[in-house]
Amino acid sequence: MDVVLVDAGGANIGSVNYALERLGVRARLSADGAVIAAADRVILPGVGAAPVGMRRLHELGLVEVVRNLTQPLLGICLGMQLLFESSDEGDVECLGLLPGRVARLQPQPGVRVPHMGWNQLESLRDDPLLAGMDAGASAYFVHSYAAPVTADTVATCTHGAAFAAVVRRGHCQGAQFHPERSGAVGARLLGNFLSGSNA
Repeated sequence: MDVVLVDAGGANIGSVNYALERLGVRARLSADGAVIAAADRVILPGVGAAPVGMRRLHELGLVEVVRNLTQPLLGICLGMQLLFESSDEGDVECLGLLPGRVARLQPQPGVRVPHMGWNQLESLRDDPLLAGMDAGASAYFVHSYAAPVTADTVATCTHGAAFAAVVRRGHCQGAQFHPERSGAVGARLLGNFLSGSNA
C-alpha cells in the first residue's frame, strides 16, 4: 500500500510517520502533487495555525490536489481543521471538503485554552475509523480551535462545549486528537484508516 504524508510543514509529521512505522507501514513524505494524487492513502498532518497551513498548501500548489483526491484522506489535528470551509483563526478560507467553520475554544472557569491532555471520545455512530475502540476511550489533544459538531461528526469530545473529535464525509476523514500520541486508541484509528474498509 502506498501511503503518503503531505509535507505541508506540520510539526507532527515525524511522529505520525513513526506511528505508521510501528504499524508496519513505511509512508512517503511528499509535497509532489503527482505523488500525492497517485497514493492509496493520503494523510494531512498539521500542528500550528490555519493561515500558515493554508499558505503552505497554496505555495506548494497542493490546494486543488487535495481537494480533488478521491482516495481515503485523513486530516490530523490542524490537518482535520483544514478540511473544513473556513477558520476563525486568521479568518482564513480552508479546503472546503467538509461544511462548517472552525472556531476558537472558549475559556470558562475550570476550562483552559489551549485544550491540552487526555480527554474522552464520545461516539455518535458506528464508523470504520472507530472499529475496535472501547466505549469512552480517551485520546490526546492539543489545540485552541475546534470544528463544529455536524452531520459529518463521528465522535465528539467536550472541553467546555462539545466539538468534533472524529469526522467523515465520504473519503474525507479526520481526527482532532493526535493518534500518534494516543497510545492504543491512536494506533487503532490509524490502523482502521489504513485498512481496506475505508476504501
